[in-house]
Amino acid sequence: MATTSDIRNGLCLKYNNDIYKIIEFLHVKPGKGPAFVRTKMKSVTSGKVLDNTFSAGHKLEDVRVETHKFQYLYNDGEFYHFMNEADYTQIRLLEAALDKPELMKEGEIVTVLINTEDNMPLSVDLPASVILEVTATEPGVKGNTATNATKPATMETGASVNVPLFINEGDKIKVETEKGTYKERVKE
Repeated sequence: MATTSDIRNGLCLKYNNDIYKIIEFLHVKPGKGPAFVRTKMKSVTSGKVLDNTFSAGHKLEDVRVETHKFQYLYNDGEFYHFMNEADYTQIRLLEAALDKPELMKEGEIVTVLINTEDNMPLSVDLPASVILEVTATEPGVKGNTATNATKPATMETGASVNVPLFINEGDKIKVETEKGTYKERVKE
């Protein structure tokens, strides 16, 4: 059993007959009244995001998880297929278990959280940033703006990311996976 003081990003817990992963939390100590923890939890089975508040000291049923490195292989339209780097076993997951599937390209190494009780994969964590190639974007016109302007660009994986005007088709850029935002251009 865990308490509210154990809450952190990535913690998996049983709540309402489902397994949820904490994606955001905030400990609040108001001037008047008891402390509490405001959380945003994502269901690992359905992908539904739930806002919840726990009072301080509330007991939580946590789920023991292990992390394993897997290589993303392909998407067959319904499932995403991964291969364990250690023993070459393969697993498949529904899109709901993935946070940002549109940012994964084939061959990408990801971290998979696995429930130790039944060896079921719970969720997939991408690296902090990924390098993707821009496949389509409008040409930027010099002198169009006075401030940092952006334009939409389509990546090799099909994801749409807002990029600065100087980015062209064929450029490789680093994308922050947590927010799905442009970070920098990558020189080769």
